[in-house]
Parts: sequence; C-alpha cells; structure tokens
Amino acid sequence: MSKRDYYEVLGVAKNATEAEIKKAFKRLAMKFHPDRNPGDKEAEDNFKEAKEAYDILSDAQKRAAYDQFGHAGVDPSAGGGAGAYGGFGGASFSDIFGDVFGDIFGGNRGGGGGARVYRGADLRYNLELSLEEAVNGTTVKIRVPTAVSCTECGGSGAKKGTTPQTCPTCHGHGQVRMQQGFFSLQQACPRCRGTGKIIAEPCTVCHGQGRVQEQKTLSVKVPAGVDEGDRIRLAGEGEAGENGGPSGDLYVQIHVREHPIFTREDNNLYCDVPISFVTAALGGDLDVPTLGGRVKLKIPAETQSGKLFRMRGKGVRSVRSGDLGDLICRVSVETPVNLDSRQKELLREFESTLSDTGTKHSPKATSWLDGVKRFFEEMKF
Repeated sequence: MSKRDYYEVLGVAKNATEAEIKKAFKRLAMKFHPDRNPGDKEAEDNFKEAKEAYDILSDAQKRAAYDQFGHAGVDPSAGGGAGAYGGFGGASFSDIFGDVFGDIFGGNRGGGGGARVYRGADLRYNLELSLEEAVNGTTVKIRVPTAVSCTECGGSGAKKGTTPQTCPTCHGHGQVRMQQGFFSLQQACPRCRGTGKIIAEPCTVCHGQGRVQEQKTLSVKVPAGVDEGDRIRLAGEGEAGENGGPSGDLYVQIHVREHPIFTREDNNLYCDVPISFVTAALGGDLDVPTLGGRVKLKIPAETQSGKLFRMRGKGVRSVRSGDLGDLICRVSVETPVNLDSRQKELLREFESTLSDTGTKHSPKATSWLDGVKRFFEEMKF
C-alpha cells in the first residue's frame, strides 16, 4: 500500500515552518501515542505514521530530499530513508515528549554541554538627591556591592589548571527526568544542582562558585527633571550570570530629599511666602526665591492670606515631555508678635477707626458672621 503524503499525515501545508510541524506532531502524539491508548492497534499505527512524517519533515536535509523526490528520496534503500524512522524504535512517550516538547520545561537537547545557564540577579541602588540635583540633572559616582565573575578561574569554579567534569547523573544536561504516568517532568539535577558539571577541585578564590563579591564604582548620569520614585536602568551592571549566563541589570531608584523652601508636585514647585498685614493691606513688592535665582513678586493691595500667585516657567522641566512647570507662591499673612504698649495702643486706635467708619473692611469675617446668623435662625422651631 502506498504511503500517504507526509504533509497530509501531519495536516500542514508544504510551506509549513518548523514550529508548525512540531506543533502538529505534538497534537497527534498526544492523541495517538500507545502509552495513552494501550491495546489500540489503530492508534499505534497512526502514531508510527505521524512519527515517521515528523522525523523526515523536521530534518532540513531529509525534507529537501522528500520535497524533490517524494518517498523515493528518503527510501531506506537510498541509505537512510523512511524505513529507518518509521518504527517505534523503542521510544517511550516520555522520550518523545522530552525530545519535542522539552523546551516547555526548559530542557536542553543534545549531550555534553547542555547545562543550563542562569542570568544574573537584578540589583537596586537607592540614590538620594537634593531637589536642585533632581531638577537640573547631575552625574554621580556610586559604589555597588555585586557578584562578578572570578578572574582566577575565569568563572568556571574549578581550580586553576583543572576543568569541571561532566555530571555523571544528568550527563551534562543539568536536569533529570521524572516519569509520572505518561508525562515526563524535568527538574534540576540534585547532584550538580543544574549546572551539568562536577567540580572535583574547587577554585581557591571563589570556592567553586565561579563568582566573587566585589564593590564596583559606576558613574550614573541623572537626567534633568527626575522625580521621587523614578528609576534609571543600567543594563548589564547587575550580578554576573552563572555558567556563562548574562549579567542582570542595576536599577537606580531616585529619592529626593525634602527641601527647606520648595515642595514639588509633578512639574510645579510650591513655596510659602510670609507677608506682613501692612503689605497685605497696602500692597508691595517682594523678593522670592526660585531655583534659578531671585525674582520680584508684586503683591496687590487687599491680598488675603492663602492667595496663590503663579510664576510661569519657574518650575521643573519634565524629563519625559519637556514641558516646563510653574512656581506657585502661597502668601501667608503673619500676625505681629512681641508688641510693646505703644504698638498695642496704635492697633486699638486703628481698630476703632475701622468701626467708626461703618465700612465693611473685613469681607470674609462679615460673610462668615452672616452665615452663622442664618444658621442659628434656621435652627429655631
């Protein structure tokens, strides 16, 4: 009986990718494998057919021969055709599962140097800045404790002049396979702890770890406009990886110290400006600080405590959008203290002049009293 087309067997197109072919075989293997269908001859035949198709189409050289010559191109008589792959070959479902789908569990195919490599850990460094440094930007030197590759052994962990040996338990894979029913699960080898290597003579410097703890000095460029909680990523400046794995990253966490004058909200700066009640009543000019120097703030007459004055463009330039914020001054009218008898007398005289005129010189107090009066009237039954 003539064989079915391999692409038809797997249910894929002739231009199918390697990933599509693997996915199709996975689906059929899960459905027809004899371990899942004990005593079902038809299922076993379907599995053998799918296995044969997969073995040919997953091999670039065999697939090219099959595409050009059909089944004749991979015939056993030609020295290694389909007949060499069509049978079970004693392969259990766990072998198929591990071979095709081992990447799901992080498995490594092939022998020898298949040990896992591990990316180094990411590190965090808390960097404290003044408000001026955060707003204007700066460059700072930091010292970071980290694990780096051992120079004595080149990161191998073995004593100088020796080399690590392949683990006899996992044969260098770094993993061992556990059978649970028809599923095969993989875990780190307990003998070599996933490295795939056994170190008979550890390095005298790193004691077989392949890494040593060091303090390294880094230069961090802080862009202008950073704020509390922002992070700066330094790629590859974290801990060294294991077994030749890549280094992790260093994240510099920004913390801004409290400022004696300014507080920041987004890109705006706020400051409290105390003024005398004379200045509040008559108006005047004040020198107020900004991060760029002093500027004049004009206080109009009859200014009330808590009034906000906005100074455009005197805030912080956003590190992301480039927008420039404002400086917002909140005036606070100060009550004079430590008055002598003459000053107290003048204030009483001043207060009497306000009462004599009958003019409403305190608009907030007047409106508040009117509100209180209405409140008590409404409470009457």
